Parts: sequence; structure tokens; C-alpha cells
Amino acid sequence: MNNTIRQVMRHAPVARAIVAASLVLIVGLVQAQTIYRIVGPDGKISFSDKPPVSSANVTPVGAGGKAASTSGPALPFELRQVATKFPVTLYTSSNCAPCGAGRAMLNGRGIPFEEKTINTTEDVQALQRISGASSLPFLTIGGQQIKGYSDSEWTQFLDAAGYPKASALPTGYRYPAVAPLVAVKTPAPAVKPPEAPPQPAPAQPSAAPVDSSANPAGIKF
Repeated sequence: MNNTIRQVMRHAPVARAIVAASLVLIVGLVQAQTIYRIVGPDGKISFSDKPPVSSANVTPVGAGGKAASTSGPALPFELRQVATKFPVTLYTSSNCAPCGAGRAMLNGRGIPFEEKTINTTEDVQALQRISGASSLPFLTIGGQQIKGYSDSEWTQFLDAAGYPKASALPTGYRYPAVAPLVAVKTPAPAVKPPEAPPQPAPAQPSAAPVDSSANPAGIKF
């Protein structure tokens, strides 16, 4: 009986070392596995270890549930879900005081939004096709269109969409760059035709020989 106890005690450290090594290997495999956060066309969010083959919005998720390999801080889960379902776009122009007030309201509440400027004839025509008018500012929240700026009206629709009442943007979040509604196309430079080679000058007729016998004194007129 004593021999059996001694043998068990002798092999116990070896068994503990094997178990510890196995746990380390399992943890390493779990940490190395990439988990994907998938937002479907209907806004539903799921997680998988395999990226989908559809055109869903896919974000690799690293340890701690944070998005991996992004150009900036990822939006919080709830805010990202709302912004995916009801994206916000603000249409503005220069020298538009209500446009500036609307922009300040969205920034102050921490609403992630895109801004499109209306400065050219093409921009105005495109805006009229979208909204049926050319008044600014013009705001879209998902499929909802709001013409003109009203703090109470914008607040009502943002609340209904589910946006947080106070800013939940992460530190260092960068808004998308402001861009014109219609992309400016730079015309291609005109191709200059090749220059024709210089033509040789026409030959001058040679002067007729002077008959010295008709002017013996060599007088010049």
C-alpha cells in the first residue's frame, strides 16, 4: 500500500505538467482563431469563425470583442447597429447658417454621419432628384427625409431611430471626409497634334546678268 502511494506521488508532478501544457495549447488555439462579427442586410448581427460568402457587413473581432484591423476606433455595438439600420446623411452648402447649426447639433450628440456639399449645378440637380426640392439643409435618417433644420424635429427622428441621446463615439473617432454630392470629374488633357516639319524655303530666282556694254560708266540708278 505504501509503495502504491509513493508511485502516485512520484508521477503526480509529471501529470500536472502534462495538463498544464494541454491547457496552454488549447488557450493558444482559441486566441489565434479569428471571430467575425456579421451584420446582415436586415440589420441582424451574428458571430462566426468563418467569413460569409454574401455581401453582409463583416468585421473581424479580436480579443475583448473589439474590432480588429480597422483604420480607426470601432463604434460601440449598439451605436454601430443603429447606424447600420438608419445611416445619417447631411446635405449642406457654403454660407448656409442653418447647415452649420444642423452640423453642430449632430456633432454635439455624437451622431456618425456623412456630409455631402451642394455647390455646383450638377449637385443641385442631383439633390432635386433625391428630395424633390433644392432647400438646405437636407437630412436623411435611413429612408426618412427631413427638409430644413429644426432641433426638435431632428431630435424626434433621431430618438425614434434609436440613436443615443448623449455622445457614445469612441475617443479618436474620425468622421468621413466631406465630399460633393456629384463627384468632380477632371477632364483629360487635350492631346496636342504633332507639329509639321518645317518646309524648305522656295529657291530665289537668280539675277539676270548685267550687260556692261549698255552702261559703260557703271552708273547706278
